[in-house]
Amino acid sequence: MSLVSDPVAIRALAHPLRLKLRELIGREGPMTAAQAARELGVSQALASHHLRQLAKYGFVEQAEAADNRERPWRVTATSYSWDAGAGLAADALEQLVAQRAVGNLAEWQRRRGEEEPVWRDNTGIGQSLVYLTADEMAELRQALDALIDPLVARRRLGDAAARPEGARPVDLTIICTPLPPTRSGG
Repeated sequence: MSLVSDPVAIRALAHPLRLKLRELIGREGPMTAAQAARELGVSQALASHHLRQLAKYGFVEQAEAADNRERPWRVTATSYSWDAGAGLAADALEQLVAQRAVGNLAEWQRRRGEEEPVWRDNTGIGQSLVYLTADEMAELRQALDALIDPLVARRRLGDAAARPEGARPVDLTIICTPLPPTRSGG
């Protein structure tokens, strides 16, 4: 998982179209600004501008082209975390990612009934309320990352041929929010 700590880079990523572009290229593999623009229903100039901004902060890079006319882009990582200490930039990005996750959940709920039981039964939301110390929270987060990172590393970015049959993109959004103490201190 790539950690982003620069508030300016976090702010650059905290843009709805940039997140969509990064996700699209991460899912589909290398593509040009024109291809991405068609897929997302925006102008090529707009897609190109936002891809250059993503590249400026290392979220995408130029990929090998079949010829000199094409200029495809590829993502540099599919998993990110960011320094929550980056203030308002981190807050904005977290809110945007959470909104996208809720939208993905709502869309999944609309089509879940049409899916195979293995997908229906192992997706959605799980929720736990647990009392943790700050050290235990850090330990939990590290353990979750340790579970996810090998799965991300198992498949080369943009290499559809490396995906096993039946593999689908899955959005794993981890939201950990300490709750305020109650009046009794618990």
